[in-house]
Amino acid sequence: MERPGGRSARVRDAVRQATLDELAEHGYQGLTVENVAARSGVHKTTVYRRWTSVEGLIADALERASGEPWPIPDTGTVQGDLREIARLVATGMDPVARAFVAAGMQNEAAAAALTGFYTARHAQSAVVVRRAVERGQLPAGVDAEEVIRMAVAPLYYRLFVTHEPVGERDADRAADAALAAARAGAL
Repeated sequence: MERPGGRSARVRDAVRQATLDELAEHGYQGLTVENVAARSGVHKTTVYRRWTSVEGLIADALERASGEPWPIPDTGTVQGDLREIARLVATGMDPVARAFVAAGMQNEAAAAALTGFYTARHAQSAVVVRRAVERGQLPAGVDAEEVIRMAVAPLYYRLFVTHEPVGERDADRAADAALAAARAGAL
């Protein structure tokens, strides 16, 4: 049984931080249990016993990250809020985020953890859509999480499929397209 605090929590935190640091430095392809163990100061047999593989390390890091707060904008308009969320995605694709996506494309456990992470992010962000419905800026019955997915999907396409640069203008355009679809009743 894992105790809150104590040695078990310190080990998990150290291994998680080492995993994130290794991903930032070497990416998914360069992530090894041995390097995570050395960086965290935890014996590699402990890492193997608890996480079994690099995919287990990634899944654990993603599961823990999904519970962390996401900055939810409140600009006063749904357009401003959606644009801010899209801009966060566009600017937040650091090497660790890219490594998580790469791992999710290559491993089932990492893919499940990535799905859980994005499900949590979309649920947290959906508050901006629900506020817009309350303010009369969007029709009742709009699927709040689908609006969020639609606002960020073009950015992920450009980042991970076509490998195009993504800037503020691209983020604003994606958010505006999702808003237009929501207002038209398509979502």
